[in-house]
Amino acid sequence: MARALISGAGIAGPTLAYWLARYGMEVTLVESAPRLRTGGYVIDFWGLGFDVADRMGLLPEIRRQGYRVREVNVVNGAGKRVAGFHAETIARLVQDRYVSIARGDLAAAIFRSLDGTVEAIFGDRIARIDQDAGCARVAFDSGAAREFDIVIGADGLHSRTRELVFGAQAQFEKYLGYKVAAFEAFGYRPRDELTYVMYTEVGQQVSRFAMSCDRTLFLFIFADPDPGGPESADIAEQKALLQKRFANSGWECPRILRELAAAKELYFDRVSQIRMGSWSSGRVTLTGDAAFCVSLLAGQGSALAMVAAYILAGEIHRAGGDYASAFAKYQERFEPFVAKKQKAALGFASAFAPKSELGLFIRNRVFNLLKFPGMLNLTVTRELADRLELPRYE
Repeated sequence: MARALISGAGIAGPTLAYWLARYGMEVTLVESAPRLRTGGYVIDFWGLGFDVADRMGLLPEIRRQGYRVREVNVVNGAGKRVAGFHAETIARLVQDRYVSIARGDLAAAIFRSLDGTVEAIFGDRIARIDQDAGCARVAFDSGAAREFDIVIGADGLHSRTRELVFGAQAQFEKYLGYKVAAFEAFGYRPRDELTYVMYTEVGQQVSRFAMSCDRTLFLFIFADPDPGGPESADIAEQKALLQKRFANSGWECPRILRELAAAKELYFDRVSQIRMGSWSSGRVTLTGDAAFCVSLLAGQGSALAMVAAYILAGEIHRAGGDYASAFAKYQERFEPFVAKKQKAALGFASAFAPKSELGLFIRNRVFNLLKFPGMLNLTVTRELADRLELPRYE
């Protein structure tokens, strides 16, 4: 039985593990975190990723865990609504195949679908990969060493697998000029059920969304020309940066910053894309954000990760033992599609945190135009339509 090692237990990794195991491979999943990651941020889930989830039988769980957002509201410093649109219209335009869900909840649902069919190792990661015509020899940080037929890096924007096999991240990363942070708080008021509330100043934005179990998600986005910063620092340093950046902001920011001070977990990262000429080298290939990150603010990263994993697994299955052919076909089929998504994503960040008063004014006017079904229909048709045929491999 062919042996596959997948690095990363986020979205792409468990999706790939599910399909490879279904096709009869012996799969090992390794994750550097000590347990399945939770928290993060709420994503909008639609398109071909929705179709992959359907083929995995995950839609009932995703709908149960998810939210059907009714409105997106932009408020001023006094909390008064100044722009927005009805989000429910989007779901109707895509035949209700659209849901908002916490990324951690989506990842957990995919992982549970494995149901013990793969070996899962937490709290370890790949330290070295040596490969030849016979196999890929992998050494782990724990000191263990094992052999696999193929190795797939599904370990995100800051992929260790990519660094080990292809080189430093800097040569593949396109920083988009923004940082993002997210955390959850319990018992926050007001809640504004099923409404995404945004407060935007020039170059930065704070948003909140009421989640289940009396939780509220807060999302910070801010422009920063420096690609460095405390992404890898401890949580205290990350909090200090956010406190300083938003200390003089209006709306509910003083209250939100007090909640931040008490938070035990915080997601913090830069907003970037990954662009590579080749996603594979010998017996190693990449998928998800490790290969082609479209950026967090693009809004479709998790769905794209599921589609990429599905296609990669299918091409591996179809090619038998010819992994080089499978990897090439996977990239040939998916790269043109994801390149268009990356191009479209470049304008999304500025919609979240415009860098000028004029940009902010225009953004709000555009949001108000989305109140009209014809304009929203045009936008959805252009931005949400996935023009790629999802293959059938079974």
